[in-house]
Amino acid sequence: MKFRVERDVLAEAVTWVARGLPTRPPVPVLAGVLITAESSGSVTLSAFDYEVSARITVEADVEEEGTVLVLGRLLADISRNLPNKPVELTTEGTKVEVTCGSSRFALLQMPADEYPTLPTSPEPSGTVDGSIFTHAVAQVAIAADRGDSLPILTGVRVEVDGEKMTLLATDRYRLAMRELTWSPTASDASHVALIPARTLSETARSLGAVGTIDIALGSAAGGEGLAGFEAGQRRSTSRLLDGEYPKVAKIFPTSSETEAVIATAELIEAVKRVALVAERTTPVRLRFSDGQLAIEAGTGEDAQASEALEASVDGPEIQVAFNPGYLLDGLGALGTDFTRISLTGPLKAAMITGQTSQDGELDPSYRYVIQPVRLAG
Repeated sequence: MKFRVERDVLAEAVTWVARGLPTRPPVPVLAGVLITAESSGSVTLSAFDYEVSARITVEADVEEEGTVLVLGRLLADISRNLPNKPVELTTEGTKVEVTCGSSRFALLQMPADEYPTLPTSPEPSGTVDGSIFTHAVAQVAIAADRGDSLPILTGVRVEVDGEKMTLLATDRYRLAMRELTWSPTASDASHVALIPARTLSETARSLGAVGTIDIALGSAAGGEGLAGFEAGQRRSTSRLLDGEYPKVAKIFPTSSETEAVIATAELIEAVKRVALVAERTTPVRLRFSDGQLAIEAGTGEDAQASEALEASVDGPEIQVAFNPGYLLDGLGALGTDFTRISLTGPLKAAMITGQTSQDGELDPSYRYVIQPVRLAG
């Protein structure tokens, strides 16, 4: 194998493919990146760990076609640090020589014949705007469980019904849901997939900037239990999580007794300041009264803090306490100038939504439900 490629093109391609490689692979070859050079003038780089696959094709000046397997992270580190000149990759015996200007590296070839077969390229079930999808995934993934006690809750549930796509995640303490529109290949498209939140977040971030993303679900994804994504020359698949996702739709409040609208940026800054005196799991208290929201933390002999914000409050006075980290996650994900907090009782789930102005229309496309904390005494 022998080909020449621009340094930046190689560095970006290898870095993208190698980003999810396991640090301690169960089988050594899974730490590798498979490089396939075609005489047509393209080079494809692939990585696969049985959970996630990544593949990217770039243009190159190919003198001799062939396939090699080399350590992915090492090649990524080398390619990012090469001088800004064309790079030549050549096989020489059991080594792969990387030459760029006066820089020369010799990497050991790994046994390519032991590398697992990658999933086939998926057929798209539809397309979605990359920036909208990336933002939607980020809004929902914050609520996915980060532990291992219930693996099913570490995923984002993706449900497709025609042109409507719904993303949902929960860790039992909060619940996030985002609805968006996509363009399915079939008008009666119907799919449900549970995708690991971390994988979905990384995939959306890395593909979203390209433009539109092709998404493959169900049998079109190239295999049972897979979801596929493609943008430009980048293609990725992810293994789905097994199991029945809990029926959490009933958690969304259908009515409220008190509604409050507050400027989002002011609320975020105030909660951050007041939470400075709170221990990691100590809640902040929010008291909603006529025209005002009072935020407090700390009691008794502990450090204390309080702050008051102007708020439009409709309904009876109410005090509720939240984990400050969970509250800030939801507020930070809104992306709107104003926040609406809907409350039913001090120990009943509260719903956070956004709107563009103080008196503007509610935007129901993103809903974040947070469970209050019971105060001692």
